[in-house]
Amino acid sequence: MTGTNPTVAPSDSNGALATPVPSSAPGGLVKSVVELDRVVIRLAGDSGDGMQLTGNRFTSETASFGNDLKTLPNFPAEIRAPTGTLPGVSSFQLQFADHDVMTPGDAPDVLVAMNPAALKANLSELPGGGLLIVDSDEFTPRNLAKVGYATNPLEDGSLEGWQTVSVPLTSMTLEALADSGLGKKEAERSKNMFTLGLLSWMYHRPTEGTIRFLERQFRRKPEIAAANIAAFRAGYNYGDTTEAFAVSYEIKPAPMKPGRYRNISGNQALALGLVAAGQRSGLPVFLGAYPITPASDILHELSRHKAFGVRTFQAEDEIAGIGAALGASFGGALGITTTSGPGVSLKSEALGLAVMTELPLVVVDVQRGGPSTGLPTKTEQSDLLQAMFGRNGEAPVPVIAPRSPGDCFDAAVEAARIALTYRTPVMLLSDGYLANGAEPWAIPDADSLPDLTSAVAFATEPNGSAPDGTPEFLPYLRDPETLARAWAIPGTAGMQHRIGGLEKADKTGNISYDPANHDFMTRTRQAKIDGIAASIPPTDVDDPDGDARVAVIGWGSTYGPIGAAARRIRSSGRKVAQIHLRHINPFPADLGEVLARYDRVICPEMNLGQLSLLLRAKYLVDVQSHTQVRGLPFRAAELAAVIQDAIDTVQPAAVDHAVANGAQQ
Repeated sequence: MTGTNPTVAPSDSNGALATPVPSSAPGGLVKSVVELDRVVIRLAGDSGDGMQLTGNRFTSETASFGNDLKTLPNFPAEIRAPTGTLPGVSSFQLQFADHDVMTPGDAPDVLVAMNPAALKANLSELPGGGLLIVDSDEFTPRNLAKVGYATNPLEDGSLEGWQTVSVPLTSMTLEALADSGLGKKEAERSKNMFTLGLLSWMYHRPTEGTIRFLERQFRRKPEIAAANIAAFRAGYNYGDTTEAFAVSYEIKPAPMKPGRYRNISGNQALALGLVAAGQRSGLPVFLGAYPITPASDILHELSRHKAFGVRTFQAEDEIAGIGAALGASFGGALGITTTSGPGVSLKSEALGLAVMTELPLVVVDVQRGGPSTGLPTKTEQSDLLQAMFGRNGEAPVPVIAPRSPGDCFDAAVEAARIALTYRTPVMLLSDGYLANGAEPWAIPDADSLPDLTSAVAFATEPNGSAPDGTPEFLPYLRDPETLARAWAIPGTAGMQHRIGGLEKADKTGNISYDPANHDFMTRTRQAKIDGIAASIPPTDVDDPDGDARVAVIGWGSTYGPIGAAARRIRSSGRKVAQIHLRHINPFPADLGEVLARYDRVICPEMNLGQLSLLLRAKYLVDVQSHTQVRGLPFRAAELAAVIQDAIDTVQPAAVDHAVANGAQQ
């Protein structure tokens, strides 16, 4: 074993390190416990090394301990890239703290590299002095050559700028499992559990939950469960007894509002929100979907909830998925289809049909990098204009976007509310960062959720009269307040009506080619969507003193990085307002008035300025667009620098400008 003895905690610019508390490990070795207020850990290895599972287990135990946290899984698009190569590197970053955090952190304090490829791909993002833990067994000449290392970085002095600890993780795992009866390859697969055990010791994480998880996960293969548990315990005991780690760290629980919490990803939260919408509306939920990264987990999660009236249909393609969902809506269910950007392109014709037939439908787009197949496992916000305008003709649909993994639940309920109340398809824009990221989520009281039963009133009797005075069902007779048309379940006696994509005559729904009728129906469909603004809460503005001259506006997953950047700016004595939009079509009714209050409006987006374009067109405000399309979320330090420059332009600063290097939020 080589490397330095890490006796100093990972860097923390908040200065929150407490005096080390000595503790005695077995054998009389005295170790110190150092208290931190937060830490950022990144696990990186080959896509077959189980980094995502390791990260998820560490996250679950951290959530159960009571820390606030945010995660950033980052994995390759290839199902199985060549072992030990840069394209095959998979990583998982987690920030957890004794206070609320908004991002997974700009850069890691601790990097665990399971092979040379993981080291090379991630070392540049580990700040100098950070803690680097590597599996020395994997630094063989062959693995080094795969990624272009001419010499072994563990031996040539190139890692002297970091606290480097070389641990033979693979061979120690094999030693721990020598009596397990497993073959060498099978035993080696447990080294991620050895690593998890070591990290669990380092950060005083609970262990019982992971042991229960392994017993449950491998209940049909008890020998595999026993091997993983043995490796996990061996890693924990190694940390407790080795001289290589003289320090462990303690991050106390974060203060949270009273309630029951669980760790949840964005896709899980969104799926549960759809289940809740079905329960609160009294309607069966039907999902028609074709598997696509990064939306597939919504299909997987919903398929577990048949007991709550949920039916899932894995269609043969994207078109069949939305066609089945729209058919379910026609039949009186809450129809849902899930996809990513390429799937939205394929669904566009059927989405236009949903606009014409004016049926409730929730279309979930978990955005990823594009165009075409693009970056299947990376995040982006580039589908906004497609959601707004990606259909032929004047085919307006509401567009809403969640801001965090937990908020995906509320956004799903809101999407269902709008779809049912206004009889319209709704676009719900999540993204890969939210879908795969996780955070603690306060489980809401079911009675506190919106009652959607009032939005469901199926027509059962004639609602009008024919020219001769006989009672008649008029499927396009509208609610005077919402402009929603009547919704009749097929097969209801006397409620027969035409369905299809040809233009509908006002009230009767008969086919009509009349120019005046087409103009009227087109404007009415647009007015219905515009009218949704009356049910949207006023714009939520975070402006503590109410006198900021610069505002930052965002949507979707930029909420966390923008909020963290705003914290940095305010901690330096500067003032900035944060505006974050859930409803993008229509905008909140007061948004134009809110934007007019500020001398400068900045809009960070993971695209080339799509929301900025909409805001400029709608409100004639000179929005300053700040964009990136790297497949990764913004860093708080980057946004803090952009905001600071804008503030300096509006009003030269009289306070310290050194905010970009402030504490990670």
